[in-house]
Amino acid sequence: MNTKLHAVSDAKGRPIRFFMSVGQVSDYTGAAALLGSLPTADWMLADRGYDADWFREALKDKGIRACIPGRKKRKKIVRYDKRRYKRRNRIEIMFGRLKDWRRVATRYDRYPETFFSAILLAAIVIFWL
Repeated sequence: MNTKLHAVSDAKGRPIRFFMSVGQVSDYTGAAALLGSLPTADWMLADRGYDADWFREALKDKGIRACIPGRKKRKKIVRYDKRRYKRRNRIEIMFGRLKDWRRVATRYDRYPETFFSAILLAAIVIFWL
């Protein structure tokens, strides 16, 4: 079974929230699931998979400014701060730290619940290191 992990990290790249979805669904599923539990922040940095007008409006309602590049096929061009977007590498570094854990990187667990619990255990340790 394929799964997709959606994560929220703080400015230091420490994991804060996670949501696991089926691998073949859109990133909008994870965005909708994590939207209600977003911490207070000034900016949201996300990749093109999270580019949706409803997501941008929901972030604006929460007082969070979006730094999300538009999709390639988007008709209306979306402007974003390219210098700020380069800081998105912090979440990629967080995923790399998660994959330092052999159990997470090779996915020994068959069941998504067990795999998710291994991710959460690794995230707890990563948060405090």
